[in-house]
Amino acid sequence: MKFSCSVDINASIDRVVEVYDSVDNLKHWQDGFVSHKHLSGIPHKEGAKSELIYKIGKRNMILTETILKNDLPHAYNGLYEFKEGANTMFNRFEELDQSRTRWIADVEYTVIHSFMMKIMAKIFPGMFSKQTQKWMDQFKALVESKL
Repeated sequence: MKFSCSVDINASIDRVVEVYDSVDNLKHWQDGFVSHKHLSGIPHKEGAKSELIYKIGKRNMILTETILKNDLPHAYNGLYEFKEGANTMFNRFEELDQSRTRWIADVEYTVIHSFMMKIMAKIFPGMFSKQTQKWMDQFKALVESKL
């Protein structure tokens, strides 16, 4: 399953990337974010692994992020593995002008282990893109509020 989302942010690309690249900001735009822990590799570099924990309802969802490419301010790509499956997220940041930036995210679920996730992907594929778009919109609001 593949989809793309995008958002135009009223801020310079440098400001967008500054907010995006800070783990401390995740709690402000990703619902349910609990914690981040560096596991291996050089932080922020290709191959680095981190553990991300999110509270979803009454349970914790644990993801392992592997940085595939960190070419900020232009691109940041990651592999996200979790009990139910795995997905890749290819992020691009485009400078529209000195005070506007477009963030484009291409997401592909490469593995789905969970029977329930397989059903949801078939019946409600838009549910996955809606969550990504919601977080991107919340990120936009965060960046624009801190200007």
